Amino acid sequence: MEKGTIAMCFVEQAIQPVQARGIDTISILRMAGIAPHLLKLPQARVSASSYSTLWRLVARALDDEFFGQDSHPMRVGSFAMLCHSVMGCHTLEHALRRTCRFFSLVLDDLAVTLEPGSGSGSGSGSGSGSGSGSGSGSGSGAGAGAGAGAGAHSLAMLRLGPRRPDAAVRVFGHETMLILLHGLMCWLVGRRVPILQACFAYAEPLYSAEYKMMYSERMKFDMPMTQIEFESRYLSLPVIQTPETLEAFLSSAPENIVLKYKNERSLTARVRRQLRILPPADWPRFEEIADTLHLTASTLRRRLADEGQSYQLLLDELRRDLAIGALIHSTKTVSAIAGELGFADPGSFHRAFKKWTGTPPAGYRKTRAVRGAGAGAGAGAGAGAGAGAGAGAGAGAGAGAGAGAGAVNRTRR
Repeated sequence: MEKGTIAMCFVEQAIQPVQARGIDTISILRMAGIAPHLLKLPQARVSASSYSTLWRLVARALDDEFFGQDSHPMRVGSFAMLCHSVMGCHTLEHALRRTCRFFSLVLDDLAVTLEPGSGSGSGSGSGSGSGSGSGSGSGSGAGAGAGAGAGAHSLAMLRLGPRRPDAAVRVFGHETMLILLHGLMCWLVGRRVPILQACFAYAEPLYSAEYKMMYSERMKFDMPMTQIEFESRYLSLPVIQTPETLEAFLSSAPENIVLKYKNERSLTARVRRQLRILPPADWPRFEEIADTLHLTASTLRRRLADEGQSYQLLLDELRRDLAIGALIHSTKTVSAIAGELGFADPGSFHRAFKKWTGTPPAGYRKTRAVRGAGAGAGAGAGAGAGAGAGAGAGAGAGAGAGAGAGAVNRTRR
């Protein structure tokens, strides 16, 4: 499992319902490998593994896998039951309709619906029905990437809305549900489904930069409904998972959901592996790595985009995590780290790092030193897997691609 880091704001939100019930949160945080005093450091990050453990502990303490975000608890074991229920589905559309139906039975306040778009299989509107159609419509899963596809393909939408007029919008509930839905749909079809745009039925939070890695670069707030938009052609992709692969998926949950879905056989994973064996100064230019992978540059660019990635984004994510690891686990000067990571000068590194984490490199190192050795939070930055994704996965790159890209010594677009 590749590693990533999670912003502290999501740790705070996860333990709030536990605190509200008077349950001891200090012991839960420590069991998850998270030093409690890090809650006072907004710029701190924790490993995806620690955050996933926290999810499991909170769910167990509340007997609610939706963390008190609905008036009806989602009892422990509900997500596993949902996954088993979609194993018999033939297409992603079929599985998502059944998922929407499942949540209509489990939750009282929040409704999940699928709007498939005109190019999908069945074409009917509401996703909360019985989920029968097998969806035979639009073309294959191959084709143009996320950036180019919006104009050429109709859009499908997964929407979150209130089931009752007096149901309050719970921000963490919407964030969590979108992560669960997107993680599940990507796993079912064995590939990343790029989110072209994300809309939210609430005001923009202070940590909205994290959303760029969690959901999409394109976001809108204060909208009538929360929704994620993706190309409807993905709805016709076959469900490739089996009861055997489900067992492995559930044993790794929720870390494999918190971190955006990674297919280890994907082109993105192959590129990451190529980069991780080299020091940043030796990272190849785009054309060079395309040649190493026996692909043309245009084919590599298109296939990465189809997986919701770009070469520059992968470089920036990996550079960010290597920087965090060096600051925490070495005594190298900030200038030395900047040089090793390929920045033209320390000032460029300072600006990029502050955009990634919200604090300058020296300040980040100082606050981490306060907790002493071995607290374990913020791990996962070290070896530098930069997947970024998941519930807030790697969201410190909320700065997105290019936070420091223009400052490095070599341009690799």
